[in-house]
Amino acid sequence: MSDTDPVEPQAGQALAGEGGPEAAATTSAARLAAYLQGGGVIVPLLTAVLAFFVGGLVILITGHNPISTYKAIFNGTGLNWIFPWISSDDRTTAALNLQQTLITTTPLILTGLAVAFAFRCGLFNIGGQGQYLVGSYVAVWVGSSFAGMPRLAHVLLAMVLATVAGAVWAGIAGLLKAVAGAHEVISTIMLNWIAVWVGAYLFQLNGPLQNSDPAQQSVPVSSDVAASAKLPVFWGDPELQGLHIGIFIALAAAVVFWVLLNRSTTGYEVRAVGFNPEAARYGGISVSRNYILVMAVCGAFAGLAGSVDLLGWQFHIATNDILNSANVGLGFFGIAVALLGRNTASGTVVAALLFGALLTGTSQRNLDPTIFEPELAGNLTLIIQGLVVLIVSADVIVLTMLRRGRGIFRRRTPPAPAAPAAPEAEAAS
Repeated sequence: MSDTDPVEPQAGQALAGEGGPEAAATTSAARLAAYLQGGGVIVPLLTAVLAFFVGGLVILITGHNPISTYKAIFNGTGLNWIFPWISSDDRTTAALNLQQTLITTTPLILTGLAVAFAFRCGLFNIGGQGQYLVGSYVAVWVGSSFAGMPRLAHVLLAMVLATVAGAVWAGIAGLLKAVAGAHEVISTIMLNWIAVWVGAYLFQLNGPLQNSDPAQQSVPVSSDVAASAKLPVFWGDPELQGLHIGIFIALAAAVVFWVLLNRSTTGYEVRAVGFNPEAARYGGISVSRNYILVMAVCGAFAGLAGSVDLLGWQFHIATNDILNSANVGLGFFGIAVALLGRNTASGTVVAALLFGALLTGTSQRNLDPTIFEPELAGNLTLIIQGLVVLIVSADVIVLTMLRRGRGIFRRRTPPAPAAPAAPEAEAAS
């Protein structure tokens, strides 16, 4: 099944009010998803350029040079490693920075897919952060509990159970949507906070999963995962957070996303429900089942992201990290990643790389403080994230207005003059 099946019109056509009376039944998330797919490559590029332009104005207002700042941020991302003219010393530093960028990009790909898949079914998955946390809880428990297992089996067990846990957690929101009609935005936000406080309880002092090491009894942190549960590092020094194989897992998940959505019966039903739930129901598709299934798949992606981060470089969880991630965690960045990536697999990967580079390039370790204060640069990343969401949303509004108001600018043909009334026939004499 492809995106050009006859049942599903061109993205943005009916959703812009041009598809007849059936367009009124589409969901708001489906309208947004259709516009995002209909914009091609130019619109996301313009969105990113405009976001960075406004960010540059913010830099200028603070009394700094936007060009120098963006250059320093770019150098901090390590992307200059690909340039052949940099010196050997700079190349070594760039390699370390690029490893960090790709480590951050890995969970962003997965959380972006968790949001994008929901959009394609007409749902808003705001609960990626909670699903990410639940996956990390299960991963740290499994990773620290079965130290005697072979490495491959230990890693697979931790990742599979974390993926299942994320799917179950998100499936609750899908079940509430299907059975009680509860809006998924509300339920996923509530589940986010439940996940936060469950984690705060599990790893608090004397909590069920607090570190059992006597030297760590005064620290609210989990036990470290065993060496057999850590993901192998293929580039860089494992002791310095080298790049692990999680990046390949994330790319494989993007391929699964594309195949599931575009080359399977399930994907066809998901897209049909996202376009018009009532028409899909009339065609014999179970809308309720698809709501539950889609949210479970979204949770699986986010739970996998949590396990990859935990087994790849974090290796433990602290309550402070959980509480600090409640508002600015990677799960929330996944929303901007999905929107900028137009809810497609390839677009999500590219958008994740962009935000991963921003997070790395604006970190206190990588940004030159003489050019721009890292504390302000971290806020700059949040500003750009918010601008992407705002501009994409404004793009939907503007496109709607242009489509519905384009007749105003058309040259109208003047009406033909009315034919003169025929003179009354003279009465016969």
